[in-house]
Parts: sequence; structure tokens; C-alpha cells
Amino acid sequence: MKPEAQALKGHLDVLLLATLADGPRHGYAVKEALREGSGGRFDLPTGTVYPALHRLERAGLVTSEWDLVGGRRRRTYRLTPTGRRALASERDGWTKFATAVSALMAGGPWPATR
Repeated sequence: MKPEAQALKGHLDVLLLATLADGPRHGYAVKEALREGSGGRFDLPTGTVYPALHRLERAGLVTSEWDLVGGRRRRTYRLTPTGRRALASERDGWTKFATAVSALMAGGPWPATR
């Protein structure tokens, strides 16, 4: 497993929610938003993205509908109000976690050991 994929474990759902924060996207556009937004580091297979979107839909965090674009059907996903609240909560938690990790990674001064 690529290091980037390993780093995503436990964070994929919230990242998918974040890609939908600015408005609805079809499934492939969600996948591309992850790739582009991460500078290419999170280039996930569709076999990872679509099942996660379906899981988020079953959980009531996103909703979807079929659209006809250029003669082709595609499923478009959007955040539900519950999904927006979940994303806001996750963003707050992530900010606190990242701040704590950054402080530790920056180094000392450490408390004296006994």
C-alpha cells in the first residue's frame, strides 16, 4: 500500500465530505478533487471512492441523484444538512489534532524527566 493511501485510513470519509462542501459533484469529479486538491498525492481508484460515497449516503451525510449530461447518465452527490454539521465538527477536531501534533513535531523544550 502506498504511504499516501495508508495515511488516508480513517480520514477518507471526511475528505470526501470536504470535496462536496462547495457544492454538488459527480463521482469522478469527487475523485479528481481529491487528486488535484492534494497535489496528486491522493489519486485513489474509483473502487475506493464510490463505495465510500455510497457508505456516506447510507449514513445520511450525502444524497445523490442521477443527471443526464451530454447524453450520459452520471450520479451527482451533495452534502445533506447532517453532512455539513459532521464536516464542521470533523474540521474543528482536525484543527485541534493538527495543532497538537505540530507542536510536538516542532520540538522542545520538553519537560524535565525524573
